[in-house]
Amino acid sequence: MIQTHIVEILLIEDSPEDLEMTQRALRKINLGNSVHVARDGAEALDFIFCEGEFASRRIEDTPKLILLDLKLPKVDGLEVLQRIKGDTRTQNIPVVVLTSSKEQEDVVRSYKLGVNSYIVKPVNFEGFTKAVQDVGLYWLLLNQPPKLDK
Repeated sequence: MIQTHIVEILLIEDSPEDLEMTQRALRKINLGNSVHVARDGAEALDFIFCEGEFASRRIEDTPKLILLDLKLPKVDGLEVLQRIKGDTRTQNIPVVVLTSSKEQEDVVRSYKLGVNSYIVKPVNFEGFTKAVQDVGLYWLLLNQPPKLDK
């Protein structure tokens, strides 16, 4: 299924529970209507780079924010991050890692690859909801991104 509306948030998450909590948190602050979900790294890359089932998308229609889990099937989240930040067409898209990994190696590698923020998922629902809402509000409403060359 190809999205025909503008996608503000690309949510890359394979856990059904975390996916539901994230979507619920975004809906609570009216940011849930413009979310596209990718459930693995390969699907995310196809969406971002307009390949496979998303070949009819225009790469210029980038999401305003990518929420990226690291532990993904098919293509690892760090590889997804590397591809996004390594391509001049997509490198300015803010990417926030939202993961359960507290591994220092993952944090350091994410920042070396160009992640904009690294957030460890809070364990409880209230903390998780607040973290997602704060991220959404900051990156979509407060942050002033550069204009992308088209």
